[in-house]
Order: sequence, then C-alpha cells, then structure tokens
Amino acid sequence: MNLALDRGLSLLEHLSQHPDGLPLALMAQELDIPLSACHRLLSDLQQRGYVRQKRKQGDYQLTTKVVSLGLGYLSHAGLVDIAEPLLERLAQASGELVRLSIVDDDRLIWVAKAQGSRQQGMRYDPDMGMEARLSCTASGHAWLLTLSDERALELVARQGFGTCAEYGPKAPTTIKALLGFLHAARVRGYALIDEVFAPGMSAIAVPVLRRREAIGVISIAAPRQRLTMDAMQALAPALLAAAAELGPISNASNLFGRPPLGKG
Repeated sequence: MNLALDRGLSLLEHLSQHPDGLPLALMAQELDIPLSACHRLLSDLQQRGYVRQKRKQGDYQLTTKVVSLGLGYLSHAGLVDIAEPLLERLAQASGELVRLSIVDDDRLIWVAKAQGSRQQGMRYDPDMGMEARLSCTASGHAWLLTLSDERALELVARQGFGTCAEYGPKAPTTIKALLGFLHAARVRGYALIDEVFAPGMSAIAVPVLRRREAIGVISIAAPRQRLTMDAMQALAPALLAAAAELGPISNASNLFGRPPLGKG
C-alpha cells in the first residue's frame, strides 16, 4: 500500500477511537509518523473535510463526513430502509433498544437501531458504525454461534478478548469461558448475556441467516432490572421471527451488498 495512504487511513482510524480529539505531537508519536509528515496528512484531511481542529493550533478530531459516507452507502444498498420496519416493530414490542449489525468480512458492525418507548433509568445506546466486540457482546456471540469453534476463536483472537475492567464483570476472558457461552447459545439458537458487555446491562441477539450463512444480527439490550432472563426468553420468539423474515428479504434484494450464493 502507498505509504501516505496507509498513514492517512491510520490517522482516521486512530481518531475514531478518540472523539474528543488528539494533539498533533501525540498522534505522530503513537503512530510512529514523522511530525512534519503527520501535519501534512492532517492538513490534507482537513482540506477534504474529514478532520477539523477544535481551535487554532488545537487538537484534531474527526468530522461526520466519514459517518456520512458509510450511511450513504447503506442507504443506497437498501439495508436501513428495508430493516427499519422490523426494528421498529421489535422496539415497540419490547420497549427497549433494538439494533441491527451486519457481517463485513471478519467484522461485525452496528448499522441501524430503533429505540423503544421506555425512557426511564439507564439507556444503552452505543454509536452506530462501531465494530462489535465479539467476545463479550450478544451480537458477537450470535454471529459466532453460527461458525465452527475454530473459526470463532480465530476471529476473537484477531480482535482480542475484552477484559472485565473494560466491559462487564462476567465478560469471558479465556477460550474455555467463551466456548461455554457459544455452546449454550447454539443449543438455544440465540445468544443471551447478563453483565457481560457492561455492568448492569443484559442483551439477547439472534443471527440473520441467508442460506445458512450469517449475514447480520438483530439484538435487544436494556438494563438487567428490566431485561431479565425471563423477559429475554419471552422476547426470543419475536426476535427469531424478525431475523427469519429479514434473511429472505436480503437474499431477494442483495440487501447486504453481496451477490446471492452461487451467482458471481
């Protein structure tokens, strides 16, 4: 890859992890880019509207242009528009946050959401466009349950385990613990977590299948006081039905930007 392009993409990816911005010198140091080269790249990105400075000589931060590109792509692909009624229906039935993620090569990306009517107390609302942590999210487990143990562990090893300090107190940090979650999820046909991704939070997730291949995941998440194990199991049939409905639609419309299996 061209060195300047590689460095420019590294800057964008690094800034995406720091929404409050970073100073030039720190980015150059952390990414091992010469200070002058780092400044030139940031200036170019600023000219194209991908980066801004919070104030003159201040920290650099991303603009929403990168997000707009992704949302524009998804809009043209038809994903959000077609999935929206299903997500809204689940959100109204559960009263909680419903999310859709898609499988993008070796990653699982949250791309759409619908918020239920319950507003009291804690709200669980991760930013769209983020990559799901496979080892400790219900969405990650729902995708991994469709894969072999070997493939699932390969993907988790590439991304890394999430620690209990970063996520929830019950986050699996060993292969044995993760496989315990996945094996139980395979038996049920869907993933359940309780204080795994975040303290005080629980979630249920179901894979969206197209010709037996997972192409996405639908999940519901909420504070564990509301989304108890009994409540999640009661919601499971509706979640499974929505996933089963979305899978064939995606096949008919090439919803996820891939040709149907056996064509091309």
